[in-house]
Amino acid sequence: MNSNLDKSRVNSLKKLCASLNINLKNYELLHQALVHTSYANEVKNFSETHNERLEFLGDSILNLIISKFLFLEYSNLSEGELSFIRSQIVCESTLAKKASELNFGDYLLLGKGELLSGGRERVSILADTFEAIVGAVFLETDFETTTEYVLSLLKDEIHFSNDENSNFNKDYKSWLQEILQKDGYIKISYEVISEEGPAHNKSFEITVTARNTKLGTGSGKNKKEAEQRAAKEALTTLGILDKN
Repeated sequence: MNSNLDKSRVNSLKKLCASLNINLKNYELLHQALVHTSYANEVKNFSETHNERLEFLGDSILNLIISKFLFLEYSNLSEGELSFIRSQIVCESTLAKKASELNFGDYLLLGKGELLSGGRERVSILADTFEAIVGAVFLETDFETTTEYVLSLLKDEIHFSNDENSNFNKDYKSWLQEILQKDGYIKISYEVISEEGPAHNKSFEITVTARNTKLGTGSGKNKKEAEQRAAKEALTTLGILDKN
C-alpha cells in the first residue's frame, strides 16, 4: 500500500499503539485499519486501501484466538457450549463496546456524511474497526503476539465462572435464542400451562415452542425460573446439552 502518512497522523497512531501496549514498526497497516469505506469513496484520488479486507482477516483471527482459549481453558464444555460462549464474546456489541472504551472512533477516517451522522459512535463501524485492527496487528507481528493482545483486551468478557451459579449456565433462554435464530428471526414462545399453589408459594409450568413444535417444559417458583428450565430442556432436545 502506498501511504503518504504525514507526521501528525504518525504521531496519532503512535499514541494509539502506546494506549494498546503494542509495538509496531510499520504504521501503514494500522492506518489502513482506521480508514472507513466512506472516506475512501469520498476523497478524490485516494490511493490507499480501506479497512474491509483487514476486517475480514481480523474476524477470522479473533474467532481462532477465542476458540483456542475456550477449548484449552474449559475442557468440560461441549461443542455447543463453547460455540455459544464464543458468540457472546466475538459479537458486534461486545467488540463495539471495547472499541469505544479504547477510543478507536477518535482515530477513524470517515466520509463527511458518515461523520455528520455519528459514525464515530456507530456500533457496526466500531466493531468492524476492532476486527480490522486485530488483522493489522496479526500481519505486523505474529499469532502469539496477537493472541496476547486480544486476550488482554477482552479479559473481562472471557472471564466467567463455569459453575452451577454462573450467569452462563443460568441464561438458557439467551442461549436457545442464539441457536434458533442464528440463520434469521423465528418466533420463540413461552406459555404457562399450569399455575398452582397460594399466592405466597406458587409454582409454574411453562412450555417453549418454535415453529409450532414444543421443544421443552420447565417448572419453577416463578415464571422466569420455569422459562429457564424449559429453555434448558429445549437445548437438550436439540442435542446442544447432554442429558443429565
